[in-house]
Amino acid sequence: MIKICHLSTAFDIAQKISFQKQKSYTRFIVRLSIAATAISVAAIILTLSIVNGFQESIANKVYQFWGHIRIASVSGAPLENGDQLQSIRNSSIESITPFSNQSTVLSYRQDIEGVVAKGMPANTTIPFLIKGRSLNSKMDSNISPIVISDALAAKLNIPIDSSIRLYFLNNGAVQQRKMKVVGWYHSGIEEYDRQFVLVDLKMLQQLTQNKNIDGYSIQLKKGINIELANDEIQKKLPQNWVSTSINDYYPQIFDWIGVQTVNRNVTIAILLIIAIVNLLTCLFILMLERVPMIGTLTAMGATHNFIRQVFLYQASFICWIGIGIGTFLGVSLSLLQSHFGWIQLDESAYFIKTLPIQMNPLQIVWVILGTAIISYLSFLMPTLWIKKIAPAKAIKFD
Repeated sequence: MIKICHLSTAFDIAQKISFQKQKSYTRFIVRLSIAATAISVAAIILTLSIVNGFQESIANKVYQFWGHIRIASVSGAPLENGDQLQSIRNSSIESITPFSNQSTVLSYRQDIEGVVAKGMPANTTIPFLIKGRSLNSKMDSNISPIVISDALAAKLNIPIDSSIRLYFLNNGAVQQRKMKVVGWYHSGIEEYDRQFVLVDLKMLQQLTQNKNIDGYSIQLKKGINIELANDEIQKKLPQNWVSTSINDYYPQIFDWIGVQTVNRNVTIAILLIIAIVNLLTCLFILMLERVPMIGTLTAMGATHNFIRQVFLYQASFICWIGIGIGTFLGVSLSLLQSHFGWIQLDESAYFIKTLPIQMNPLQIVWVILGTAIISYLSFLMPTLWIKKIAPAKAIKFD
C-alpha cells in the first residue's frame, strides 16, 4: 500500500486540479469563485475608503468654520476679550480666535435677507474663501469689508465689490452700516451658507458699543484627540467658563456622521458573508466533482488529513488570488476617484460635491488578513465530509 503524506505532493495535486486545461467545468468554478472573492474584497476596501473620506470631510468642514472646541460663559453671557486664556495654551492648540455673533438684516437694492453677522479678527483666515479677498483688505474709513456666501450672493445677485447695508437692533434703536463685499465663501453646508456673513470683530463691537465677545474658537493641531484636549482646557478655565467640543454643539451633524459607521459595518459584514458562502459552495462543488479521486487516493493509502490538505491548498489558491485581485482593484479605484473625482454627489444632501476617498493602509491590511483567516476557518467545515466517503463507492461515483 502506498503512503502519500508529503506536503509538496498535496500542493502539486491541488495545483494540477485547479488550473488544468482539460476540465473546463472546474476551471469555470474556480474562476467564478476568484471573481466573487475579488469583488467582495474590492467592495470592502472601497466602502472603508469612502466612509473614512466622507466622515473626515464633513467633520473638517464644521471644524474649519467653528474650530474643534468652543469656550463660552456657563450662563451664556458675553465674555471679556482679554488675556484670560493665556494659561490654557499648549502644544496641542493651533489657534485661539475670539468671535461674536449678531443677528442683522442685509439689504441690497430692493432685496433684504435676515442673516447672522459673525465677527472675527480681521487677520483671521477666512474658511472656504473661494473668491475675493479677506477682511483685512484696505478699505475706506467709512466702509467696512464683509464676506458673504456664494449662495447668498446668487440669491440676491450680489457681485464682488458691491456695496450693501447691514441693519442692527441695539438697545431698541436700529443702527446701520455700509459694507463692501470683498469675497465669497462656500462651505457646502447649507445651514451655514444661507445664515452667516463674516465681518471684522472690531467693527461689530464698535457698532454695538460692546467690547465683549460671545466666546472663543479653538483650533487643535492635526491628530489631537478632541475630548481629551477639551478636558485639559476645562481644568484651566476661569470660574463660570465652560469648554465644549463642537461635536456636542452640533450633535445632529456628528450623529449623522456616526450612523455611517454602522452602515459601513453592516455592508462589510454582508460582503464577507457573500464571500464565505461563495468559497464554501465552490469547495463543496469541487469536492463532489473529485469524489472518484478521493476514493482512489484513499484506496492508495492516503490519509484523510492528506486529502484535506489537497482541498485546502485548492481553496487557498482561490482565496489568495481573489484577495490579491480584489486588493488591487479596490486600491486602484480608490486612487482613481481620489485623483480625478469622477463620482459627484448632491451637495445639498451630502454637504460635499465630490465623493471623498481616504485610504488607511492599516485597514487594508486588516481586510486582507481578516478575509484570509475567516476563509480558512470556513474551509475546515466542508473538508470534514471527506471522512464519510467510502473508497469503494467513491471510485464508482459518477
